[in-house]
Amino acid sequence: MNTEHNYEVEVSWVNNRIGLLHSPELTDGITVATPPQFPKGVDKIWSPEHLFTAAVNSCLMTTFLAIAENSKLDFESFTSKAVGKLELVDSKYIMSEVTLMPQLTITREEDRERALRILQKSEAACLISNSVKSTIKLVPEIIISSSVAA
Repeated sequence: MNTEHNYEVEVSWVNNRIGLLHSPELTDGITVATPPQFPKGVDKIWSPEHLFTAAVNSCLMTTFLAIAENSKLDFESFTSKAVGKLELVDSKYIMSEVTLMPQLTITREEDRERALRILQKSEAACLISNSVKSTIKLVPEIIISSSVAA
């Protein structure tokens, strides 16, 4: 497998503080804007800060899916909430921290510790987390399904 990959993304200004992200590799574009916390920011539109947080969170999921499959971990569902913290440090705004809160539903109590280790390994192996200088915090929740496994 090739060890280098490139991902092309372009942004075009639309008007005011709004732009359109697109990639020749993808079919859908994403409208992006300055977040409403800043002057002339726009409410209800994806911002770079949202996309940054989303990149870390979606990387956790895709890494987890690969590791769980390789580890043969049976699970019923995976969801993850992420909160990105933007703060002023040394007169510059930085995304200083992303807290990941994955919720994993498994069917067997005896898989709880292994599931937790797989989530921790997934966060440690996430290429986006490993590429940013922000602190990444993992706050996992393991749920045992009430349904009986067949």
